[in-house]
Amino acid sequence: MTLTRSRSGATGAHRGARRSGTGRAVAVIVLVALAALIPLLGPSPALHGTGEAGAPGTGGIALLRTVLFAALAIPVGELFANRLARSVPGAPRARPRSWSAAAGWAGFVAALGLASVVATGNLVPDSPADIDIGGLYATRDGKLALLEVNGFLAAALCASSARPATQALPLAAVVVAEALRAHPTTEYSPLIGSGLTLVHLTASSLWVGGLLHVLRTLRGWRDAPEGSALLGLYARVAAFLLAALTATGVCSSLRRMPPGTILEQLTDTAYGRVLLAKVILMAGVCALALWARIRLARASDPLTACSPARGEVYLLALVVAVSGLLTALPVPIRW
Repeated sequence: MTLTRSRSGATGAHRGARRSGTGRAVAVIVLVALAALIPLLGPSPALHGTGEAGAPGTGGIALLRTVLFAALAIPVGELFANRLARSVPGAPRARPRSWSAAAGWAGFVAALGLASVVATGNLVPDSPADIDIGGLYATRDGKLALLEVNGFLAAALCASSARPATQALPLAAVVVAEALRAHPTTEYSPLIGSGLTLVHLTASSLWVGGLLHVLRTLRGWRDAPEGSALLGLYARVAAFLLAALTATGVCSSLRRMPPGTILEQLTDTAYGRVLLAKVILMAGVCALALWARIRLARASDPLTACSPARGEVYLLALVVAVSGLLTALPVPIRW
C-alpha cells in the first residue's frame, strides 16, 4: 500500500514537473519568437506618422544587431557568473554546459552580415558582387566592423579551447568597437558618447548574461544551500549594474534629445517611441528584480526568488531586441 502511494505520488510529481517544464519551454519559444519579430516588424510602426524615413533593410539590420548583443551578453555573463560561483564557499563543482562557443559563432555570423552592409555603403547588398571587402579597410566604420567580426571569431575559438577564460580579451575588443561605431566622429563630443555606450553595453551584458547563467547554475545545484548565496551575491552586484545602466542611459538620451524637447520626441520620433518602449520594459524588469530581492531576503526559502528572476530574464530578452531596433533607427537630434 505504501509503495503504491509512493509511486503514485512520485508519478504525479513527475507529471507536474513535466507540465511545468513544458510550460516554461513554450514560454521561452514564444518570447524568443516575439523578440525576433520586434526588430523585423518594429521599424514600420515606429516610423509611422513621424515624417522620418528608415534606411533600407532596417528590419534586417536591427535583427542582426539583436543577435550581436545577445551573442555578446551570453559569454560575458558566463565568465562573470562562473567567477561569482567560485567565490561561494563550499559551492558544488557542477556547472551548466557552456553556451559561449555557440554564442561566439552566432555573433560572428551577425557581425559578418553587418560588415557586408558597411561594405556596400550602408546599403543591403543584392548579391555578393556588390560587397567591396577591400573597401572596409579604407573607412572607420569598415575597420570597426572587421574588428567585431574578428573579435567574435577569436572569442568562439577561445571558448572552445582548454582555456575559455581567454575569450575575455576579444569580447572586450568587440565592446570597444561597438561603442566607437555608435558615435561617429561627426557627432558632438564622440568620445564622451562612446564612453557612455562602453559602460552601458558592459553593464547590460553582465546583467543579462550573468542572470541567465546564474539561474542555469542553480538548476544544476538543485537544493544546495550555496544556491541562495550565489543568487544573493549576484543581486548585490546587479544593484550597481542597474545604477550604471540608469545613469549612462539617461545621459545618452539627454545627449540625443535635449531636455526641452524630450517629451515631444518620445512620441513624435521613431527613436523616441522605441526608447519609451525600452523604458517601460526596463520598469517591468526593475519591478521583478525588486520582487526577487525581497523574496531572497525575507522568504523562508530564498530560492523562491528564482521565479521572478526567470521572468526578469524573459523581459530582458525583449529589452535586447528593442535595443537592437533602437540602434537601426534614425537618431532624432541634428548636430
